[in-house]
Amino acid sequence: MKVILLKDVPRVGQKYDVKEVANGYGRNYLLPNGLAKVATETEIKRAEEKRKQIEQERAARAEALAKNIEALGKITVTIKGKANDKGHLFAGIHKEDIVPLLKDTAGFEVDEEYIILEHPIKETGEHMITVSLDDKSAQFKLIVEPEDEEEKEGKEEEEK
Repeated sequence: MKVILLKDVPRVGQKYDVKEVANGYGRNYLLPNGLAKVATETEIKRAEEKRKQIEQERAARAEALAKNIEALGKITVTIKGKANDKGHLFAGIHKEDIVPLLKDTAGFEVDEEYIILEHPIKETGEHMITVSLDDKSAQFKLIVEPEDEEEKEGKEEEEK
């Protein structure tokens, strides 16, 4: 069965790939879960157009990053998270948590794939994060602060 993937599917392919999969796998898993649709000629053409558009957008973001990579070295990003008294975070900070903060602070978008973070950040304090694109790289400072008690109380009141 020939399908077009609507989302990235591990060990199968990426979004808008046209793949040949087993009939049962396609009919019983991919299609009902909204991960793929049956590949017809018109759908294949649409998928190719969308894929080209995504690649162009990705190339434009990479070009903007290449132009602005030196500016990243001067940026300091602050994030707050729930932490215990010793400064250990209850939830780690991942690449996907850093991307929107960088966009707000730097004014341009940096894709997750360019951020080099070997493991999630699990402690408060200052951390140097590397952003690498081809042969260029820069580091920016990420400051992780614990949430204040007043902020916690304010959030609890908002939830009520």
